[in-house]
Amino acid sequence: MRDRAGRIGLLIAALSLGAPAMATAEWQIKPFVGLTLGGDTTLVDFDNAADKTHVVFGVGAVRLGEIFGIEGDVSRAPGFFESGNLVLGGSVTTLTGNLVVAVPRRVAGYGLRPYLVAGAGLMRANIEDDFNAFPVKVNFGVVDLGGGTSGFLSDRVGVNWDVRWFRSVGSGSGLRGISFGSEKLSFWRAGMALAIRY
Repeated sequence: MRDRAGRIGLLIAALSLGAPAMATAEWQIKPFVGLTLGGDTTLVDFDNAADKTHVVFGVGAVRLGEIFGIEGDVSRAPGFFESGNLVLGGSVTTLTGNLVVAVPRRVAGYGLRPYLVAGAGLMRANIEDDFNAFPVKVNFGVVDLGGGTSGFLSDRVGVNWDVRWFRSVGSGSGLRGISFGSEKLSFWRAGMALAIRY
């Protein structure tokens, strides 16, 4: 299943690169900070922390044409499984490739430009408990869906807000702890970015 998610990401990237609308495309780099929300997992979660709010940070790189674009996105949520004393360390890292569909530039003009994203990639979950009894270092395939909007304050610099939902696919691989049912992990991510275009 993880291989399927990777193939889907490559297919999206290949189709997007071939689109005629990419001829006048621009690059955008978006370092961001945000929060994870509404997490749900079957992995061992001693602190019951997955559904709590946690800080997440990362960066996205977008090649965006008149309507279509492609994006690479990497994020890390340290402390994702921590809210008490039983877990020493826990984090979730995602790496995704996405197709972007935006309101045409000629319609948005100099205002906000909404967009939708969908893609696939990899997710890694790490959990270290106080007694080192059930350490977890598991890799999943992941799919993500979401949307947001960008607004530029000048030709080069702007701000970006978006919300995305991430969900693991497949059973995962690596060092596993206890899982209640088939292994899965999902959460929402809401973030704000500095958008730099060139």
